Parts: sequence; structure tokens; C-alpha cells
Amino acid sequence: MMEFNQASLMTFFSQYAYQPMYVYGFIVMFMLASSYGLPIPEELVLVSAGLVAYMAHNPAKFPPPYPGAQGVDVVTLCIVCFLAVFLSDLQVYLIGKYFGARIIKTKFFQKQVAGEGFNKINLFFQKYGGLACGVFRFTPGLRFPGHLSCGLLGIPLWKFVAIDVLAAGLSVPTQVYFVATYGDVILDKVAEFKIYLISVLAVAGIVWLLRRVYLKNVRKKIV
Repeated sequence: MMEFNQASLMTFFSQYAYQPMYVYGFIVMFMLASSYGLPIPEELVLVSAGLVAYMAHNPAKFPPPYPGAQGVDVVTLCIVCFLAVFLSDLQVYLIGKYFGARIIKTKFFQKQVAGEGFNKINLFFQKYGGLACGVFRFTPGLRFPGHLSCGLLGIPLWKFVAIDVLAAGLSVPTQVYFVATYGDVILDKVAEFKIYLISVLAVAGIVWLLRRVYLKNVRKKIV
């Protein structure tokens, strides 16, 4: 098993620092998967993208594979990340808007949206009204069902676009630019707190597993 340390982390990301098209393509792919509920945290993708850009703009520490190699551009990266996030959100909204009647009847909807998650979404709509579109952007775990419900519940397209563009425009490029600018600090902190990070991930994995077992037993009792 590869040791989790700063050197291995830098080696992993630095191999993509001078392959911008791969990076932009991966971002679009991962953001699309994340918007559909795949357990790939959007924030993790943005931080990783920022680290790659940081390495590309520090050739003294992370030299290019050959002279003149084109590195990941920070401005382009920010634009790609923003568009990938916004268009993924919009696609989920449009699916809810135009195929909502069919989706409600599917097992996928019952698993991803209905139940406790849908109750939380209703509370957000009751509390924030149409502004809930933007709240979902900052609520990991509810982004996909939240944006899907925006389409299902008839939130006007112009309102969803306006709010989501504002929310994504404020959060996405700033995260990427911050990491690309202060990547050295982040890498140092990752190395300093790696034990705590591994411990948190382990605890989170155990809690997730116990929760799945508990819910499975509850469903069996109900049936």
C-alpha cells in the first residue's frame, strides 16, 4: 500500500500539471458524475484542480517534462470548473423539469430523492423559497436531489439559472484560484495533519457502514 505523504501526493498531481486537456476533461467528467450523486465530493475535485494549477505555475519546484511544455492555466481552469459545475446543475434541473412525472415513479428517485432527503428539500423550499436553488449549491449531499426537485416543482428556468450562476460564480472560481495561489500552504497542512485526516476518513467510513446496516435492518422489519 502506498504511503500517504506529501511526496506521493505531489507526484500524483504533478504528472497532470502539464497536461491541461486531460485536466479539463477530467473536471467535466467528475463534475457531471458528482451532480448525479456519485460519491465524488465536488470540493475535492476543485481543490485537486487548484493544486495541479499551482504546480504548473511553479516550474522551479515542479519542472515540466520537456522545455516549452504547456501547463494548466489558472484562468482557463476557473472558467472550465465554473462551466462544468453550472452546466451539470442545469442538466439535472432540466431532467426534473421535463421528465419529472416519469422520474418520480422510478426506484432511482425513491432511493436518491424520496424519504428523509425529500423532507429536507421541502424544508429548504419553505424557508428560502426560490433562493433554495442557491442553497443546494452549498449543501453537499442535497445538490442532485435539490436541483432535480427545482425542476420537478416548477421553479422558473430563468430564476434557477440566475441563482445558480451567482452561487457557482461566487464559490467555484474562488476556490480554484485560492488553492492555485496558496497551494504550498495547503500541501504543508496536508502533510502536517495526515494522521488526523486518515483518522477522520476511517471514522466516517465506519459510521457510513453502520448506518447502512441499520437502515437495512429497519427496512426488513417494515417489510
